[in-house]
Amino acid sequence: MGVLVGKKAPSFTAAAVVNGGEIVENFSLDQYLGKNPVIFFFYPKDFTFVCPSELHAFQAKLGEFEARGVKVVACSTDTEESHWGWLQVPKNKGGIEGITYPIVADTTKTISQAYGVLAGEYDYNENMEMVATGPMIAYRGLFLIDKEGTVMHQLVNNLPLGRNVDEALRMVDALQFFEENGEVCPANWQKGEDGMKASFDGVADYLASH
Repeated sequence: MGVLVGKKAPSFTAAAVVNGGEIVENFSLDQYLGKNPVIFFFYPKDFTFVCPSELHAFQAKLGEFEARGVKVVACSTDTEESHWGWLQVPKNKGGIEGITYPIVADTTKTISQAYGVLAGEYDYNENMEMVATGPMIAYRGLFLIDKEGTVMHQLVNNLPLGRNVDEALRMVDALQFFEENGEVCPANWQKGEDGMKASFDGVADYLASH
């Protein structure tokens, strides 16, 4: 599994469900280049247990991401039809009805593989038949991609471990603070707090005042 931070986010075109129920065939993150940062996150499977809690948590904070100009996009290795079906199921029955941000269908598993979050890989058995050596679903990967398409933050959790959406929002704030002020963000930095200048004097001044 590679680290993509500091590199261009892998480009792709795939089917996706947008606006809570519309299937589009040629969805790409490239549409946001030069316009919007993106939170692009992977989840393992539709119709499961931890996954809807994460999807709804991102939806609950969607207004805050949008207020910062950030697009939120989800992805799993399920089909677009599976995504659409799950979107028809009410939240109180384990569904994701009400989710409005795009959900990408990585049915070929090439997107998960390109982002280094595919749990498993292909190999050949003694009969030279291609077989999977793992579940071939995505880990809980999350990538903060800036307007220029560069990955600025990466987080990957194993399948049982749900993510903290507030931390993703904090990373957006930290990136935008750096872009606007040219100052770096120390440990546990929160929006509204001081940053520090990227120098020994700047660090010393910051530590002295805290």
